[in-house]
Amino acid sequence: MMVQDSESQSASASAALEQLQQSPSLKLISIAETLAPKDNNPRSADKRTSTISDDSEQNGDTHPAALQADLLHYKELFGKLRFSYVEQVTKEKFLRGITADPPSLVEATENEAKEKEILALKATLKERKVEIAELLQKLEAKGRDLSLRYEGVQLKTRQLASLPAEIQGLEANIETLKKEQVPPSQNPDLALPLPETARLVGQRETELAALNAQLTQLRSSLPNRTRELEKLERELKPLETQKQGTVAAAKEARRRREDGGGIGDELEERGRWLRASESALKKMLEV
Repeated sequence: MMVQDSESQSASASAALEQLQQSPSLKLISIAETLAPKDNNPRSADKRTSTISDDSEQNGDTHPAALQADLLHYKELFGKLRFSYVEQVTKEKFLRGITADPPSLVEATENEAKEKEILALKATLKERKVEIAELLQKLEAKGRDLSLRYEGVQLKTRQLASLPAEIQGLEANIETLKKEQVPPSQNPDLALPLPETARLVGQRETELAALNAQLTQLRSSLPNRTRELEKLERELKPLETQKQGTVAAAKEARRRREDGGGIGDELEERGRWLRASESALKKMLEV
């Protein structure tokens, strides 16, 4: 029965493990794979900052430290590209304006209106940047949490994958130990299953606790019993002395009677005759 239960549990664990292994991979993993470089060009690796540790280099480009370094590098690069783009576009517009026929001239009022419009757009852009920064912080915290949870799930999955082999090894050891038990025990308590054994152990522990309580109670009453025994011994000593005196007197009386021959018996008969005569005289005289 136990073997069948263990086999059913092993089968259910294997089914659960297969279900976990067949679950779709996380979207973050596929994104990280797309971020990994396709080539082994050493020049691209030289562009990273010196903040990347040796450990992150060994763990690949999907390590958080490597991704952070790439992000800083791309931010600096895009900042430079934006400045270059704005400068180039401004130069082109200026050249087109002065080389056009007729040349396009801009009044001061138009510049002021454009400047106000640009300032409003900059304020809106700044607000959007703040919102995006807050959203990125939330996403980063959520990503770290999901990464830790994903690593925990992967670790537990590996542990679950090793459980069936361990269970089979333990079952084989149990069967071997059962076969090596020579001679088998005749005590039925030693052949009980684990729940029954646990229940029996609990019952024995309860009985042991009751016995310990009785023993403690007896130990607490032991001084009173000792004092009572000492008191009885003191009362018994005079009685013992009186007994010894009575025994000695009886032995002495017996010895005297034996030494006197039949005088004792004669005196006893004479005493009975005198008491009978006294009684008869009292009846006759009505005294």
